[in-house]
Amino acid sequence: MRVGGHEMREHVRLLLPLFAFLALVWLLRLLLAAFGVSLAVTRIFSVTEASAVAVFLAVLLIHFHGFGGYTNVVTTSLLLNAWSQILIVIAILFAVATGTENVYTLPEFSVMGDDPMHLRHIFGHLTFMFGLGTLLGAGMSCLMLWFLRLMVPMRGEKVKG
Repeated sequence: MRVGGHEMREHVRLLLPLFAFLALVWLLRLLLAAFGVSLAVTRIFSVTEASAVAVFLAVLLIHFHGFGGYTNVVTTSLLLNAWSQILIVIAILFAVATGTENVYTLPEFSVMGDDPMHLRHIFGHLTFMFGLGTLLGAGMSCLMLWFLRLMVPMRGEKVKG
């Protein structure tokens, strides 16, 4: 499947370091919580915030590598947000399967209620958080790409104005 003139595999190849970055933040958050580090410190390593940073960095990669346009930016927002939500759901499912708690199943980070399977929490990440993250990420990154193209020329291009 081609999006914005590039195969999906090319998008994934461009984003591999950012996928790794998100996985590292996710793992670090899990390990910090497992080792009993305070929640104040654990909150610093947020996969949701790391996802926003990753989308921002993806726009820079797209612009400076001449990798395409706005459809590519939206695609990267979708891919990075999907990856971050899948990582969170994996952590929740692992906690449910092993009968343990982790940072993603604590009441501070989960949907309140009598849901031992955390189905509402999982459903929220796969629908609301995925959709909202993708839409907001795509909107902000398209705006950023527009500013970049206006202010910072790509290779071989002159500044307009």
